[in-house]
Amino acid sequence: MEETRQNKMGTMPCNQLLLTMSVPMMLSMLVQALYNIVDSVFVARLSEDALTAVSLAFPIQTLMIAVIGGTGVGINARLSRKLGERRFDEVNLTAGNAVTLNLIYAAVIMILGQFGASLYFHMMTPDPEIRAYGVDYLYVIMSLSAALIFQVTFERLLQSTGLTIWSMISQTTGAVINIILDPIMIFGLLGCPAMGTRGAALATVIGQTTAACIGLIANLRVNKEIRFEKQYLRPDGQTIAQIYAVGLPSILMQSIGSVMNFFLNRILLDFSSTAAAVFGVYFKLQSFVFMPVFGLNNGVVPIIAFNYGARKPERIRETFKLGAVYAMSIMAVGFLLFELIPGPLLGLFNASENMLSIGVPALRILATPFIVAGFCIMCSSVFQALGHGVLSLWVSLIRQIIVLLPCAFILSKVIGLQGVWLSFPIAEVASAALSIAFIRGILKKEVDPLAG
Repeated sequence: MEETRQNKMGTMPCNQLLLTMSVPMMLSMLVQALYNIVDSVFVARLSEDALTAVSLAFPIQTLMIAVIGGTGVGINARLSRKLGERRFDEVNLTAGNAVTLNLIYAAVIMILGQFGASLYFHMMTPDPEIRAYGVDYLYVIMSLSAALIFQVTFERLLQSTGLTIWSMISQTTGAVINIILDPIMIFGLLGCPAMGTRGAALATVIGQTTAACIGLIANLRVNKEIRFEKQYLRPDGQTIAQIYAVGLPSILMQSIGSVMNFFLNRILLDFSSTAAAVFGVYFKLQSFVFMPVFGLNNGVVPIIAFNYGARKPERIRETFKLGAVYAMSIMAVGFLLFELIPGPLLGLFNASENMLSIGVPALRILATPFIVAGFCIMCSSVFQALGHGVLSLWVSLIRQIIVLLPCAFILSKVIGLQGVWLSFPIAEVASAALSIAFIRGILKKEVDPLAG
């Protein structure tokens, strides 16, 4: 089994390998993006205030996912590299410590949810209806966050060992359950009480719990690369340090996105709650474009990490080039959709005339840097796989904090709401310039010498 898997990672033609590794994750993330959109589509039927509330909860959800996903990036990179080096005790230690770390995260986020949900919405808006909808939603999401945490953890372990089809089954099943339960629990169908935004959150958690259970079963029964034994669950300082050498920059990078969302919402609320709702809708819609690219990223990282450990630079370069072509092609499709049919896209969310007047030009402007963003994500894949997550952090910090937020604030004062949207393509140009400089240096200094 091990020899078969290693031959696949080290010798299968790169294009075939990349598609084999990535397509299941891309499909599952498409379904995940779909249920995120469906979630908001149903919530929008309650009212625009409910939609705004869920949009304002997004920075906290992003922060949660930053910790979970960033840790997963570190786990993924270390585990794949140790497999490439054939150090199987280190593989098991990485997997065991992943479970232990995420038990701690689950407890911390649950406690924060008990006290922090109401405080957060009182800080964001004085509107009592938006507050009520938002607290109902965020309280459930945070208090029951263990479902999301272990869904992501078990899926990452499957991805790292090449079992991406099981990751797809886990994510897809959870997403389908969420989609089915959303209207039932939000509006009170089939004898279920109508729970509004709380129902949307519960549907999400039930879907995540199902996905986590499938992921656990797959790791225990199908994943022959990992053994969950007591000695591997005990925290190991060196293992944790190596996980976070890659994972911490990724956590900080994704946390930067949460900070950006928080302050951008504050800027938009100065115009209107509808502007904040449009921004929330944009993030739901763009996830349908970005999620497949992130699925591609999840396939690229273990391939590059494995072949770095196996000292095969030509496969690293080829995988990066193929990933960039696929990522930019996906983003080009998203760009065309946002440019050609922004009105119908907003119509999915029961958009009012006011929301359409704000949202149509916003979506067209926000989509302009999509293709460039696809290339930047693939550069980030290389940074993560080779243990340079800090470079991804710098790119994200400069794009979202140093460039985007100041531009959004200044341009909002100079030319109004339109200036907020224009700050996004400006920031993406800066991101691309930095990504190109970093990727050229890494390929020249670390990848090419492997040939010797």
